[in-house]
Amino acid sequence: MIRVGIPGALLYYQYFPAWKAFFEQLGAEVVVSSPTTRKMLAEGSARVVADTCLPVKIFLGHVLSLVGECDYIFIPAIRSMQKKVYNCSKFLGLPDMTRAVIPESPPILEVDIDINKGKNELYKSVYKMGQHLTWNPVKIKKAGMAAWQAYLDYRQTMANQGLTPPEAIAKIIGLPGTGRIENAGKPSSFNTTIALIGHPYLLYDEYINYRFIKRLKQEGHRVVMPEMITAHELESAINNITIGAYWTYEEEVVGAAGYYLQNAVDGIIGIMAFGCGPDSLMMDIVRRQAAANGSIPFMCLTVDEHTAEAGIVTRLEAFTDMMRRRIKTKLCV
Repeated sequence: MIRVGIPGALLYYQYFPAWKAFFEQLGAEVVVSSPTTRKMLAEGSARVVADTCLPVKIFLGHVLSLVGECDYIFIPAIRSMQKKVYNCSKFLGLPDMTRAVIPESPPILEVDIDINKGKNELYKSVYKMGQHLTWNPVKIKKAGMAAWQAYLDYRQTMANQGLTPPEAIAKIIGLPGTGRIENAGKPSSFNTTIALIGHPYLLYDEYINYRFIKRLKQEGHRVVMPEMITAHELESAINNITIGAYWTYEEEVVGAAGYYLQNAVDGIIGIMAFGCGPDSLMMDIVRRQAAANGSIPFMCLTVDEHTAEAGIVTRLEAFTDMMRRRIKTKLCV
């Protein structure tokens, strides 16, 4: 049986159930890299220049961990998911970059996704990739339909049940992974709700963020994420703040922030990678909206390979303490 490797980084948290359904429908075995480690980051960083962003360095480390474990590695080139909305350059050239810096990589299964080119070009790209596994176009079409349905089910499960991507993957697919983290540990003095915004590859990679979702929940805070909002609600929130999206995956930052600012949260925490241009602009938009909307507390965490756990913990403690004091002051007025 052909083994297809999928790096557990970047777009893994958004599309993995769809990818898994596609390749398994074609008779392949899907192999996922293990969670991020210090070794992965170090090996990925060694392959590129220092200015390369943290998520790409980690992605390359995941690819290196799959060398010798599979026959192919799947790396999509996602250029655009909506008309006149464009993706970050790191996603556009990811397959070519991987070939250039990891020559020992297994053959790369690449699909070019660009809605601006029309659906026919997308279908051609999917068929071209599927032909590495089968020459039967009917099987490839069925695999594509199964992938799309798996994606819809995945999104609906997260929105309806309030699950994070790791929780939903563990629930739907049954893979070993992060189970649901209920509030535990020291109880909070107040019923606080904190919204976390940012791209999934930063929010849910526990090596990058030092398990800050678990930390918040164990302190008794209710934590809400972008995936817990429907696509329609995210789109409406983006239109209210920016009059339409320009970058792909903008809904994870601006859309989620806009929605939660209007739906009674006690504070918002954003997370972004150092040197990310689009995220820098979007986080500033969120900061301005939070200040204009009743001065809702907002904090942006910027991470890179030098970020220390102590720094993350200290900032989280300071933010939640400030948030509690603000709530207490309001109650006493």
